[in-house]
Amino acid sequence: MDARTGDSAQARMELRHYAEQQDALRRVATLVAAGAPPDQVFAAVAAEAGWLLDADVTGVARYELDAVTSLGAWSSGGTTVPFPAGTRTSLGGQNLITLVFRTGQPARLSDYGNASGAGADVGRTWGFRSAVGVPITVEGRLWGVMAVGSTREKPLPSDAEARLAGFTELIGTAIANAQARTELRHHADEQAALRRVATLVAGGTSPEQVFAAVAEEAGRLLGAEFTGLSRYDADGTATTTGSWTSTGRPATVAVGERRSVGGRNVTTLVYQTGQPARIDDYDDSWGEFSGAAHGSGVRSSAGVPIKVGGRLWGVVTVGSACKAGMPPDTEARLAAFTELVGTAIANAEAQAELAASRARLVAAADEARRRIERDLHDGVQQRLVDLALQLREAQATAPPEAADLVIRLDRVAAGLAAALDELRETARGIHPAVLARGGLRPALGVLARRCPVPVELRVEVTGRLPYPVEVAAYYVVSEALANTAKHARASAATVDVGVSVAAGAATDPGVLRVSVRDDGCGGARLSTGSGLPGLRDRVEALGGRLTVASPADAGTTLEVRIPLKT
Repeated sequence: MDARTGDSAQARMELRHYAEQQDALRRVATLVAAGAPPDQVFAAVAAEAGWLLDADVTGVARYELDAVTSLGAWSSGGTTVPFPAGTRTSLGGQNLITLVFRTGQPARLSDYGNASGAGADVGRTWGFRSAVGVPITVEGRLWGVMAVGSTREKPLPSDAEARLAGFTELIGTAIANAQARTELRHHADEQAALRRVATLVAGGTSPEQVFAAVAEEAGRLLGAEFTGLSRYDADGTATTTGSWTSTGRPATVAVGERRSVGGRNVTTLVYQTGQPARIDDYDDSWGEFSGAAHGSGVRSSAGVPIKVGGRLWGVVTVGSACKAGMPPDTEARLAAFTELVGTAIANAEAQAELAASRARLVAAADEARRRIERDLHDGVQQRLVDLALQLREAQATAPPEAADLVIRLDRVAAGLAAALDELRETARGIHPAVLARGGLRPALGVLARRCPVPVELRVEVTGRLPYPVEVAAYYVVSEALANTAKHARASAATVDVGVSVAAGAATDPGVLRVSVRDDGCGGARLSTGSGLPGLRDRVEALGGRLTVASPADAGTTLEVRIPLKT
């Protein structure tokens, strides 16, 4: 065979090898483009590269801090591979995987006689004569290694490193794509969790419910074993306001429990600095909150401060049972939840301040009413009574010849008596003295008797209630019956008053229920006039609720619920 024939055969062989490599790369690229899972890509790359390079074993592995973990492997005979997926091999010594890790460059080992380290031990055990490794980089950083080993004396092809590089590029792309999809999914999950909590906050849900929701949402999102929320108290303690565990079992730190801040733990670090904090190994921690963390199986933890109006209010902590620590973005992801928690607390505080302000205004108005009623009774009303008595005395002592004067005095006395009756009626409207003296039952009885529409009154209340509650209930019934008489064209009305207490709540004083119904024309609206809106303000100032149902031609029902905790 002449030189030209040999060159032609060599060219055809190289062309065939090139075509085979391109076919192999195309098959792997198709998997990557289709979004195949990385483990499927790893297995395909190991098999394609092994066939292409006529190797005995190929594998793909990921670098960790001090070791390499196998993710996929292939053997020429279909036998067991030396490093099946999940196998962890320590780095160090003079061997292929360590050389690639140290240099970030391709490496070749042609003699295992001088090799050392755990990687060399694996190669010698399986009879490797030579091996080639190429780094896998993802977005510019060393991520892992692809290795090819041969048990035969024939060395691996001289261009093995270059031919493997095409596969590692595809592996890097597959990993980057998978990471991007994971990040996108995590972002979507995070936004969904935040949206659920934000909906609670916007709906005015109580802070306690928000705390519970944040604990669960943050714990699930971050894959934590434990999540807790605590409020810092002025006496150097912190009170747990919310908690969640991945197991569903109660946490060792129960809601409502107080522990001293101090020692070395995330709760204390956040308290001392007002900044996010983490501890990656709780073996080196102490303090009451550290003990609680140990009891929950927490080995590492991260916490982010909750701030309300610029002041440090509390902390959200997440804990893991692993010493490796929480993900590096844990604090940033928790911060979005703490902002919502802060908003919920600020809203609740503003609502509480508004309710307290309204309650003070109502109490001041009631006190003013009582003072005016007392002044009218003790002052003007008593003065008119005295004048009426003097007038009757003058009338009785008038001489017989002053008949015209007696008649005029009689008319003045009658007018004075009418004025006195009007004043008494006005005084009762300003503030009912019977309510202060006898309580709700007799006061509502007076209202029912005075109403021109027949009223069926049922009062199931024993003893006295908090005075602001009695006053509110009185005015609710008074206004409702007045509207019935003036506007409803009703033939009858019913008033029901009673107290409800939650089952098993021995310490709960309960809720006062007031219901006023008539069979009139309906059409009453809370938004019109000043009577009903004023009643609603009075009831809500006590933490209660007033509703009106008044369909046309179907009567009106006014319902009130007022908590007795005032």
